[in-house]
Amino acid sequence: MTDTDRGTQRDRHSAFSLFTQQSLPACKPVLTPEWVIMTFLFIGFIFIPVGLVTLRASHSVVEIVERYDIGCVPEPFRIDKVSYIQDDSIPKNCSLSFKVPKYMKAPIYIYYQLDNYYQNHRRYVKSRSDKQLLHGQNEHGISSCQPVEVNNDRPIIPCGLIAWSLFNDTFTFIRNRAELKVNRKNIAWKSDRGHKFGKNVYPFNFQNGTLIGGGKLNPTIPLSDQEDLIVWMRTSALPSFRKLYGRIEKDLDVDDVVVVHLMNNYNTYSFGGKKKLVLSTTSWLGGKNDFLGLAYVFIGSSSVTIAVVFTLLHLLSPRHYEDTSYLPWN
Repeated sequence: MTDTDRGTQRDRHSAFSLFTQQSLPACKPVLTPEWVIMTFLFIGFIFIPVGLVTLRASHSVVEIVERYDIGCVPEPFRIDKVSYIQDDSIPKNCSLSFKVPKYMKAPIYIYYQLDNYYQNHRRYVKSRSDKQLLHGQNEHGISSCQPVEVNNDRPIIPCGLIAWSLFNDTFTFIRNRAELKVNRKNIAWKSDRGHKFGKNVYPFNFQNGTLIGGGKLNPTIPLSDQEDLIVWMRTSALPSFRKLYGRIEKDLDVDDVVVVHLMNNYNTYSFGGKKKLVLSTTSWLGGKNDFLGLAYVFIGSSSVTIAVVFTLLHLLSPRHYEDTSYLPWN
């Protein structure tokens, strides 16, 4: 035997060769009908209870959703809502009321919801400068903020379309003629406040141009403490989204009437958007979302159904194990 033959023989017995030829020792379970049926039943008996528990947790969340963008437009201006929202001489104050359907345990989270608002548009998402948000005016790489990077030859802080379009509707809640305090602290992620927005970076030259987008910022408060802005700058992937506005830290009883005084400042009329106010409690699983529970129940029910079908087929038309008569060449 030559040295070449010995090398070839060693290669054939190497671990890589055994792996590529699928000759390594391995557990190779035989999928008999009994094993397949039991596996599907096991999946079903696990997933269905988990799904029901998840749905129960979701249904325990009390949620109130009120759309206000149409009702807050005075009757004479409903033909041309864009002119109404762009006219600063017309007052934008509005009131709405709702009755609490179920007991709501504090904390009660307040969200504003926008529909048909595409924050995931490529140009919109890229129109920001993370370096400027963290370091301020010393950072000159703001070309990504176009078309809102400078005004009167001075940089805008924060620059970009996302900050420029900051949501600026405000809400005040009244119950039994007493104002419900809204806690607006710690509504943004701690990691965003501490690592993405500078503690020594202050708004500068913001919303001073001829075309005003959304809300204004207090120039005496650093960006790390402007939590409305931080929440808004975390863009949504879907055209319908909610963003946290604050928390009510008092319980609301059944049939309590809550009056909301709001300022309808934000323009969603020019692109056919919708604005909604959302009050919601939470469960151990978070907010109200039936999708996860329904997915578990669907997969579990499908597995049980497949197990039942396989059982019937196995009983009505059994096949003996290792029966060579079923081979196609016999």
